[in-house]
Amino acid sequence: MEVKMKRMIMIMNVLVFVMIIVMVSSGTIAWSQPQANPGAKKTGKPMIQMAILLDTSNSMDGLIDQAKSQLWKIVNELALAKKDGQSPQLEVALYEYGNDSLPASEGHIRLVVPLSTDLDKISDELFKLKTNGGNEYCGQVIGNAIRQLQWSKNNDYFKVIFIAGNEPFTQGGTDYKNTCKESISKGIIVNTIFCGDLQEGIQTSWKDGALRADGKYMNIDQNQKIVEIEAPQDKEIITLGEKLNETYIAYGKKGMEKKEMQAEQDSNAASVGAGSSVQRSVAKASSNYVNTAWDLVDAEKEGSVKVEELKDDELPAEMKKMSKAERKAYVDKKMKERKTIQDKISNLRKERDKYVIQKQKQMAASGLNTLDAVIIKAIRDQAEQKKYAFEKK
Repeated sequence: MEVKMKRMIMIMNVLVFVMIIVMVSSGTIAWSQPQANPGAKKTGKPMIQMAILLDTSNSMDGLIDQAKSQLWKIVNELALAKKDGQSPQLEVALYEYGNDSLPASEGHIRLVVPLSTDLDKISDELFKLKTNGGNEYCGQVIGNAIRQLQWSKNNDYFKVIFIAGNEPFTQGGTDYKNTCKESISKGIIVNTIFCGDLQEGIQTSWKDGALRADGKYMNIDQNQKIVEIEAPQDKEIITLGEKLNETYIAYGKKGMEKKEMQAEQDSNAASVGAGSSVQRSVAKASSNYVNTAWDLVDAEKEGSVKVEELKDDELPAEMKKMSKAERKAYVDKKMKERKTIQDKISNLRKERDKYVIQKQKQMAASGLNTLDAVIIKAIRDQAEQKKYAFEKK
């Protein structure tokens, strides 16, 4: 009797295991766990969560270039949002897909950065992307983004996926209809951006994908040169953006590495044009640019660290010989300096916006259909439906 019972338990265990394998392979359940959110801190603020899914196959160099040059402009648009009178916490994730350098067993897909408040990390990884290939599985990458990322369960928050590419939306073994349905069941909007002709994108199901997830279908010319409008405020904004770096105090094991990355992203922005440098400087002055994980000023302001409690080996060289009172005074001084610079940039940004809007009218609103333009329009329209209010320009 005991032997029979043991055999029955063994058989049941095997059957359960087989059922799990079948469900995983069919996509009913997934092994992947939600990815941790580096740099994020539970602040009690409302949130905006945005995942960007970029096709990095051979024909997409222009798309990657637009993403590099316009990242900070998109971030700045989100910085103008408020919900219930509060500036929301921004988290951004980045995927690449359609790249033959990535394992075929994983659908030529890579999670580059999980949902994160570390905007310098997003920028750094964008500039490292290389195109190659490929096979572009839209349904699968959307499914990965839904299941792997640590999305808020609050459906009053603005949660959005932007997927951009140029091959049929139907490629691969994962049906986009199912993943788009799953996305909207979790309150995550999917916007699709076809890189090419509007009608071709419709015919290859990019519009259908967006409609199934309450999103918007858009098309862009990924090779279109972005026209930057120079404004009288630009030079001063860039100079102030450089001065902001002097107010950052690196602490902890990775502090200096992160501070060096900050300077590298300034250089990366400058490498694609003065307009990108301006937008990055404006972003650094906004509430979205927070670096509590490595900067003592942000950490002290957010209450995640008390400078008086840090050990000598966690502090930069210039603070090691200071008394506890001197260390606190030093951080407070840098905090005041930063606030002064950020306020100056914010005021210059408002003046610049007025100037640029006037110039755009004179240029008959040039009609540019680029990555930043379509994303910004969709963000405004959809976030306002979630009761986010945007500062008027």
